Amino acid sequence: MTFKHISAAIALALTGAMAQAADITPAVVFDMGGKFDKSFNQGVYDGIERFKADTGIEYKEFEVTNETQREQALRRMAQRGANPVLGIGFAQAGPLEIVAKEFPDTKFTIIDGVVDLPNVQSVVFKEHEGSFLVGVLAAMASEGNAVGFVGGMDIPLIRRFACGYVQGAKHASPTVTVIENMTGTDPSAWNNPGRGSELAKGQFDRGVDVIYAAAGGTGGGVYQAAKDGGKLAIGVDSNQNYIHPGTMLTSMLKRVDVAAYNAFEGAMKGTWQPGISVLGLAEGGVGWALDEHNESLITADMKAAVELAAGAIVAGDIEVHDYMSNNSCDL
Repeated sequence: MTFKHISAAIALALTGAMAQAADITPAVVFDMGGKFDKSFNQGVYDGIERFKADTGIEYKEFEVTNETQREQALRRMAQRGANPVLGIGFAQAGPLEIVAKEFPDTKFTIIDGVVDLPNVQSVVFKEHEGSFLVGVLAAMASEGNAVGFVGGMDIPLIRRFACGYVQGAKHASPTVTVIENMTGTDPSAWNNPGRGSELAKGQFDRGVDVIYAAAGGTGGGVYQAAKDGGKLAIGVDSNQNYIHPGTMLTSMLKRVDVAAYNAFEGAMKGTWQPGISVLGLAEGGVGWALDEHNESLITADMKAAVELAAGAIVAGDIEVHDYMSNNSCDL
């Protein structure tokens, strides 16, 4: 083959690759709290921003600010030719199911919800496994053998976080006291840092010295109260260790960034598949964060204990009870 023929072949291959990339027009509908909530939504944002940086493919986006916008936003994306369309959060399951039926040729991915349709990919996580690990760390770090949990909206999903956390804490210290509070029963519970601060202070007054927050933007109030009170806090979803270095013991990582990236990449490469993916420790879907911001707080014994627990969970030697299996955390 001559140089001219080789050049022509390379040009043809590049043209094909560009055409393949141009075939997708991805879109994302963020849920309440917005893409800069430093937690769940922002994890998704980080993932799709990385996809954009890696591929040069732009995406459409919408940030939901009230519940009535979800269905309208998903439908509008599909009407404008977006494909795939990514819906964020369990609350989008109902609206996404309606819209996906209207646009059977559009690929939809939902993170944190399940929709059983041939053009929908559902990605859910074993939050209880990651929460078990940070529960181990919380109990080992507690000087008073009392730890706390502040959840956002009181729903089974957040109870799953709490239940895993309790199990991990009691695994490390069977006599540990765990105090739990939920912020509220409606979506405003995800963005109420003032209330988060109040709940944290109340727990600190009762002897708690480490609090795990699974509450979206409300967690910011918990972290600030921990800093002000000289206590420790644990972040959630994204790595939040940087927020208050020296206060953040760790963060429970929920790799929604990877799920979002993979949804777009799969559509681009033609490997996107409908169905349900359940991501736990074994799949790298959850974990805990250790970096320069919290390494001084994690002793060698703590690191060894949490790594041992993680290995035992993956091996099946520790079975973390899932609250959502029977809506109970009776242990």
